[in-house]
Parts: sequence; structure tokens; C-alpha cells
Amino acid sequence: MHPNLVNYALSYAEHGFSVIPIGSNKRPLIKFANKPPLEGDEIKQIWQKYPTANIALKTDKFFVIDVDRHGEKDGMKSIKVLNHDEWFKNTLTERTAHNGFHFFFTKPKDLKIQQNIGFLPSVDLKAHENNYVVVAPSMLGDKSYKWLNREPMREPPQGLIDLILEKQKGFKPVDDDLSGAYTSGEKSATAQLFEKIVDGLGKTGGRNNALASFMGGLLYRGIDPNKAYQLAIIANEHTEGKLNDDEVYKTCESMLDKEMRRRHIIESS
Repeated sequence: MHPNLVNYALSYAEHGFSVIPIGSNKRPLIKFANKPPLEGDEIKQIWQKYPTANIALKTDKFFVIDVDRHGEKDGMKSIKVLNHDEWFKNTLTERTAHNGFHFFFTKPKDLKIQQNIGFLPSVDLKAHENNYVVVAPSMLGDKSYKWLNREPMREPPQGLIDLILEKQKGFKPVDDDLSGAYTSGEKSATAQLFEKIVDGLGKTGGRNNALASFMGGLLYRGIDPNKAYQLAIIANEHTEGKLNDDEVYKTCESMLDKEMRRRHIIESS
């Protein structure tokens, strides 16, 4: 347990980052989406309440190439295949608690960098303004995140930008066959998903399965995971006998894991 996490959190905030307190399960301890960055006094109050909270930074002004090396996964193999080690040098870099890597880059001012979970096999691109990345000296169990250098974040090299833009072209929602959907009285799967946002997930008893199906349908259609989660919250709020926040979070995280594995299988085949 690191004794001075609050001091690190304050330092990050002083350097212009939007700080988010994180629990040991990587889950935010506050609501932060679309909210202004925490002020110093707010940070002190939060860490007084949660003295062992880890630290995350919102990816609002930068993006991160998140390389997973947990268990049998090794995203560095995907990085090596690119044959451009120079793309990932001379920029701020940290080692994660599970021996992976976070490569930090500033967001180009004239370019939209989209979040891409499954950017490469076992590699994510975290860029959504309401996403976040855990940073040093946060700890998971007895393992800590560690900065590997003190390089400033640099703008992504052109080769990496080209790869990101190429991958973004692949973000295409799965098209339903809408022909005859109304004339036959049948609704497309996409239409049913939209209606659940307003109508809720259904009757008590099948809500978890309904939420899983709803989240999975959104992810399958290329919806950004953060936005899919926000839509799931809305759908749950409109459900009679709604699920509690923890159930919603766990179900959505489970479906995100399944979608990441599905994409990995497709990209590896």
C-alpha cells in the first residue's frame, strides 16, 4: 500500500490532468463522465474517505496504446509485428501491474482519435473523453504500476496515425435487413435495441439476461464501450424493479470481455 497516493493525485491535477479515484477492481469511486476535473480540495476529501484509492487519469487530452500481457495474452507480439518500434519510443511510458505497457500520446488537434477496444490482438486504444487509464504508483494486490521514463507525451508519429485511421475505417455497424420490417409488422434487432432504451429491459426475472443481450447487441454493432455502458444505465433506469448499479457494471463488463475475445478470434483467424 502506497502511503502518499493523495500527493501523487494532487501532483497529477497540478500538471493539468483530470484525476479519477479508482478502487482495487479498477472501478471509479465517483461519477466523472462529462464532469470538470477535480480540484485540489476535492481530491483531498476523496482520498481522506478512500485513503487506499488508486489513481486514474481521464483520456480527454491524450490517448493510450494499452498493451495487455496478462496470463496467456501478450500484446507486445502484436506491437512487434508492426515492425515500427520507433513509434513507441521517446514518449511517456509506464509498465502496468500485470507487466503490460501504456504508451501515452497527445491527441492531435485537427484529428479525431476514436477509442478502439481490440485495436490489435491484446492491444487497446483508449481515447474516449470519458475513459481513463490507471497510472503509477497505483497497485493491484502487491503489484504496482511504474513509470519507465520521464519523457513528455509526444504527438503520435504519422505512421501510427495512419494505422489508427485505417483501423477506424473498420468501425461499421452491423446492418440489419430493414426491408419489410414495418410492412410485415416485424422489428429489426436494431429497432428492438433502441426501444429498450426507452421501454426498459423487461419484467423481473430476466433482467440480467436482457441487459447482457442489450449490451452485447450494442458492442456487436460497433458502439463505443463507454457509450454502450451509459445506454445500458439508461435502459436499466427505465426498467421496473431495476438492477442495482453493481449488477449493471458487472454484467456490462462481462459482455465487454466477451466482445474483446470475439474480436481477438476474428483478427487472429
